[in-house]
Amino acid sequence: MKQELRAVLSARLFTDRKCFGPGVAELLRRVDEHHSLRAAAQSMEMAYSKAWTITKNAEAGLGVKLLSSSTGGKGGGGAVLTDDARRFLSAYERYCERLRAYSDKLLAEEFAFYREEA
Repeated sequence: MKQELRAVLSARLFTDRKCFGPGVAELLRRVDEHHSLRAAAQSMEMAYSKAWTITKNAEAGLGVKLLSSSTGGKGGGGAVLTDDARRFLSAYERYCERLRAYSDKLLAEEFAFYREEA
């Protein structure tokens, strides 16, 4: 019996280097949820130093600041997404959604023979 055929796509954006992809997007979503890069990293079971490096590399590649951070103190520190980060994340999510939709259509067209031979 034939199994359902599906494509699994993942998009990574490059300038002169890789600067935005599923990992950066997830990290930004978690920062938005937890209001902290450290808490976001912990929720992904990632070292804070790795999360910091990922963020800085993405910022350097894109040429925009993604996080606005405040240092600890009485109320504690934290991080929030910049407007640029929100725009990139939103555009990336829309792009991936459209890419998956097109991929599903193309897969159905190009591999129609697979379903027909079942």
